Amino acid sequence: MFITMIASECAPVAKVGGLGDVVYGLSRELEIRGNAVEIILPKYDCMRYDHIWDLQVTHPDLWVPWLNYHVRCTVWFGFVHGRKCFFIEPHSHDNFFNRGSYYGFVDEHMRFAFFTKAALEFLLQSGKRPDIIHTHDWQTALAPVMLYDLYQHGGMEKARVCHTIHNFKHQGIAGENVLWFTGLGRPEYYFHKDRLGDDFNPSAINYMKGAVVYANFVTTVSPRHAWEVRHTDWGYGLGHTLHLHQEKFGGVLNGLDYDMWNPGNDPYIDTPYEAGDYAGKQANKQALRKKLWLREEETGETKRPLVAYVGRLDAQKGVHLIKHAIRYTLARGGQFVLLGSSPEMGINAEFWQLKHELNDDPNCHLEIGYDEELAHMIYAGADMLVVPSMFEPCGLTQMIALRYGSLPVVRAVGGLADTVFDYEQSELPREQRNGFVFHETHEPALESALGRAIDLWYEKPAAFRELIANGMAYDYSWNQPGQHYLDIYQHIQA
Repeated sequence: MFITMIASECAPVAKVGGLGDVVYGLSRELEIRGNAVEIILPKYDCMRYDHIWDLQVTHPDLWVPWLNYHVRCTVWFGFVHGRKCFFIEPHSHDNFFNRGSYYGFVDEHMRFAFFTKAALEFLLQSGKRPDIIHTHDWQTALAPVMLYDLYQHGGMEKARVCHTIHNFKHQGIAGENVLWFTGLGRPEYYFHKDRLGDDFNPSAINYMKGAVVYANFVTTVSPRHAWEVRHTDWGYGLGHTLHLHQEKFGGVLNGLDYDMWNPGNDPYIDTPYEAGDYAGKQANKQALRKKLWLREEETGETKRPLVAYVGRLDAQKGVHLIKHAIRYTLARGGQFVLLGSSPEMGINAEFWQLKHELNDDPNCHLEIGYDEELAHMIYAGADMLVVPSMFEPCGLTQMIALRYGSLPVVRAVGGLADTVFDYEQSELPREQRNGFVFHETHEPALESALGRAIDLWYEKPAAFRELIANGMAYDYSWNQPGQHYLDIYQHIQA
């Protein structure tokens, strides 16, 4: 099967969040399974060009219709860690992708509408005829609309579109000028509520709604989140449209790159280890303590569990519960390590204040920022990892924790509920339980789960180690999601 990914990110060359990891990881898995996969990206000036091999011009003159004129583009080709990638560079006064940043501009809707149009124009003019076009999030959500209303009858009638929504909060809201620029026109047609008309703004179109209506299949990044966005506020207004098109909507759990996250050969950790090697896990715990100047255990001293948090610090991640987890762990005689920062100055200031407060505590270290090497060391050295998210479409943190034998303590939302099963309360067989789960958003709920985890560590160390082994036995690689996506592709081709 010939599959083309059209996306605004691909790790590690252009990555802001999980979207980039998914585009790379899924493409790699599909290739391993014998499919031909190509990725089309914007050519940002701020890309990690050191991760592109053999970058060269492949199409010097791609002319893209745009309003009542054409924009000349150069299409580049290069390998990103083995993945075949095309990069579209427009030459126009708009300077769409030479701005020193991936996102954050007032003309965002025009930038990515142009990129999407250029990607389809490139497929048409180059003679590429993919069986599947896989698009991602609002940035490329107009692709199925353009494909079926502009390009299908120009030689691309066999292509089918799968669209994945990673983040429902950002949907791509624009006025009718986008319709004229892209060549879609007919505002009275597209503003209809059954097509692209935004349900809350009568003078706007909604890119993501267009993808739900026009794509052959739509996915989101976990089965639980697929339910949440249809039945709760987490659909950010798209619940009705998803209900109307429920026969072609489902959740596919994201995968984790098991090459990058592998405690057996991780170059960042002190002692490589496999499942069952508890001594290796403990060696990494001691190495982490030494690096962060935490109190180290000596003969005869009461042993202490080490709890950690790794990730963004924002409202979605449950900031109030993260702070409570720190104080609760210390009150229970444990140690706490945090690695993270916030895009919001106020939240960052709160954690800097907390860091200053706890600076002299030998059982606590807060690292405000992000450090790839330290992240690996924390996953390898922690006994438990808290993920108290308010919502979490998929989440990779808990998957990494399981891979590294750090028991996840999570709130039962989205992908967290699909991957972590409570030691005492899950209906799964005992050997399939792998962590601790709570449901509510208040501090006693967090304590109920984290307290049980700490109790088990103190009182039943053999059972705690057994739970670690259960978690490390899970396969959350791209293996199963890759097959799920192939099944979807084959279904929409039938």
